[in-house]
Amino acid sequence: MSVFSGPFQQGDRVQLTGPKGRLNTITLTPGKQFHSHRGVLDHDALLGLPDGSVVANSGGVEYLALRPRLADYVMSMPRGAAIVYPKDAAQILAQADIFPGASVVEAGVGSGALSLWLLRAIGPTGSLLSFERREEFADVAAGNVVGFLGEEPQNWRIVLGDLVEELPAAAPAGSVDRVVLDMLAPWECIDVVADALTPGGSLLCYIATATQLSRVAEAIRDSGVFTEPESSETLVRGWHVEGLAVRPDHRMVAHTGFLLTARRLAPGAVLPALKRRASKTEYGEEDVELWTPGALGERNSSAKALRRKVREAKAGAAASLARGSSGAAEDGDAADAAPPEAREGGH
Repeated sequence: MSVFSGPFQQGDRVQLTGPKGRLNTITLTPGKQFHSHRGVLDHDALLGLPDGSVVANSGGVEYLALRPRLADYVMSMPRGAAIVYPKDAAQILAQADIFPGASVVEAGVGSGALSLWLLRAIGPTGSLLSFERREEFADVAAGNVVGFLGEEPQNWRIVLGDLVEELPAAAPAGSVDRVVLDMLAPWECIDVVADALTPGGSLLCYIATATQLSRVAEAIRDSGVFTEPESSETLVRGWHVEGLAVRPDHRMVAHTGFLLTARRLAPGAVLPALKRRASKTEYGEEDVELWTPGALGERNSSAKALRRKVREAKAGAAASLARGSSGAAEDGDAADAAPPEAREGGH
């Protein structure tokens, strides 16, 4: 299991920040070195130091050494599919009201970024059921989750296949507390999700475009079994603060996706009618064309690139598992343990 505090140990991931703010992440391995054009830093120099130490390489260049936070890890881990950014993950946990012990369904799993946030929020007493159509993405996600946690979570299961076809068999009706959909066409899943959710349970859809937002909102309304959907997006703007020089940063993390939430009504309940302004709610062929995968900007990674990401994720998982086993044996024959090759690289 990963260690998130205390002195640096063999197998720990360490984030090195150089003088110009450049980040590099290494996995501590006795006898290995971190090389840059400005010198060499021995991994052994970090072992046993407290988190947050500053060390110098052979050229005198100083690095700040910190264990990466989950937000740092998800931004640098191997990606099979696009990740859910930390700013959106935080809002998903809040708006979907993910709580310790919750039964959560997620689709699709992508590269595992949101899975990690959900697993942390539900704790060991909760359960996470993730659906993914593509086996390569599932392999990358599994490797990334194990790579960060240092073990295979016993309360997490990935189901390969389509949510609409697989969810009824995987989760009894009315047994799921929360459903998070990060997929191209969530409107196709509304009925099966409604069956799985417990009364009062939350549905959250993470969607990229305004046309997707429109269609899934209308599908939720048409189902008649959810509260009025609420939608939002999260924009994050950093600020430069140095003495009296206080101003917004020149760059910001703006639109990445919309969040749409609704809650499951009790069986037989009818939502009170709301006064709504007249608007177009019927769709013609030209509207449907806007919702095709190509029009919505679906991007497919090449098979070669995906195979590389699977190898990277599995290597990270193996290193993390080896760290756990070597930690358990360090009082005995830890000196004989031979950790796998560590992966080094920048963000």
